[in-house]
Amino acid sequence: MERVHPRQVLFDNADVAPDIPVCDHYCGTEGRMQKSLALQAELGPVFDVTLDCEDGAPVGGEVAHVRMVADLVMSDANHFGRVGARVHPIEHRAFADEIETLVSRAGTRLSHLMIPKPRDLADVERAVQAIDAAARRHGQAQGPAVHVLIEGHGALRDAFAIAAHPRVQSLSFGLMDFVSAHRGAIPVTAMSVHGQFEHPLVRRAKLEIAAACHAAAKVPSHCVVTEIGHTAALQAAATRAAHEFGFMRMWSIHPEQIQPIIDVFAPTVAELDEAVAIVTEAQAAHWAPIRHRDLLHDRASYRYYWQVIERARRTGQPLPAEVERAWFGPDI
Repeated sequence: MERVHPRQVLFDNADVAPDIPVCDHYCGTEGRMQKSLALQAELGPVFDVTLDCEDGAPVGGEVAHVRMVADLVMSDANHFGRVGARVHPIEHRAFADEIETLVSRAGTRLSHLMIPKPRDLADVERAVQAIDAAARRHGQAQGPAVHVLIEGHGALRDAFAIAAHPRVQSLSFGLMDFVSAHRGAIPVTAMSVHGQFEHPLVRRAKLEIAAACHAAAKVPSHCVVTEIGHTAALQAAATRAAHEFGFMRMWSIHPEQIQPIIDVFAPTVAELDEAVAIVTEAQAAHWAPIRHRDLLHDRASYRYYWQVIERARRTGQPLPAEVERAWFGPDI
């Protein structure tokens, strides 16, 4: 009997979440952008770099800023094609020019465009239409992947519909704007590294976003930790985001946050070893149930363990050479 690749036997295409890094690093000034791209070149494509045209652009200087961003995306510094950009909200006067500039000058190399502050599903649909119309004008089959930043009440209400949109790849949670949208009803402590996991309204928002993404096989991305320099606090937040709230990706706003986020979201060596052993045995058994260390496993658990293996690759963990060749070699 011919061996079948794990992806073929365990998943329908609709069940497979986008294969994107677990860390999304934001930077807004040209110097920080260049340093972030140099760090990505050093570490590999284990994190995305998102160049910020919203908060990063000086007021009145949006046009020059977005052109600089497009040039960086197209430069040799973009080694892996894992560089995206955040634009202004759709109602902002700079939105249309930013979409046109980024798609026309860099659309073929942008990994994603982040759409902030949509008021509802209709705003997301309008943004996607603008991106894809610009792509068609410039001879591109489709615009870059779309990521959406959930920051207000209407977008949270529509989170399941937004996640289900076929052009949307990931939803992120905008903690600080979400807290501010409650007009003082949520205290400022809910923006802190600890408080953001304790306030019921913030917890609800995070859980809704994570659930919406998993229902649509999309990637939920956790919000920032603003306590820069507090590595232990960042690690604790990343651990809760990943293991309690179901997030598969997290924002970084300082280079020192990148590696701790990757480390938390990566499986341990023991988890990876177990996953490789179980999937290997399952494939040898032609995906029938197996007994491993006195536990029964079938295709439900095989799916889980295969996802552990894919997460290990996204976080740069080495696999045994024979496993790498068999499941991820050039002929696959």
